[in-house]
Amino acid sequence: MENTKRASKARECKSILSTLQESYGPANWRKGYEPISELVFTILTQNTSDKNAEKAFNKLTSHFADMDQLLEADITQIQPLIAEAGLSNIKAPRIKNALETIKARRGALDLWFLQALPPKQAKEWLRSIDGVGPKTAAVVLCLSLGIPALPVDTHVHRVTKRIGLIEPKVSAERAHDELEAIVKPADMLEFHMQIIRHGRTICQSRSPRCQECPLARDCRYAMG
Repeated sequence: MENTKRASKARECKSILSTLQESYGPANWRKGYEPISELVFTILTQNTSDKNAEKAFNKLTSHFADMDQLLEADITQIQPLIAEAGLSNIKAPRIKNALETIKARRGALDLWFLQALPPKQAKEWLRSIDGVGPKTAAVVLCLSLGIPALPVDTHVHRVTKRIGLIEPKVSAERAHDELEAIVKPADMLEFHMQIIRHGRTICQSRSPRCQECPLARDCRYAMG
């Protein structure tokens, strides 16, 4: 029964992706940084916009010659540089700890070795770093390392609940596993980008434009 339900959801995901591609065209993916830089950048995006994170990241990379130099910097040096990303008192120690953890475990700031691991194991390795949650790990895996993973941000979480791919009470953390079980690995990044675009333009949090939604016919939210 569970396999039948999962297969049905997988077909539904494929149909939803096709509908969104027809409506919006192919997704324009952001090219990922090299893995360590991507990890730092993604930590900066936590609880803020990519635009603010980019400003903070650009200041970091302009101030420090490379990630090894950032690793050696004091938290008090990092904090003012990332102020535009918000929560610098949390993110500076988080970045510092992530770099220190990788260096201690691997002897160098290197994450390319994760490509040789099964996707689940690679994700678990990243998530074992304090401050690296499922979304941050998934972004690094799919954008920098080409490892199948489906990042779930607020838009993906909201939209997939509304259209019934996951149940209303499923947390964002659990949603990663549930969605990765029903979205084909080759479609994960495209699905992620299309759902984000849909969430930003049509399926907005406060004022969803259901009358314009290409998914409204099958949406539990639109149907009331």
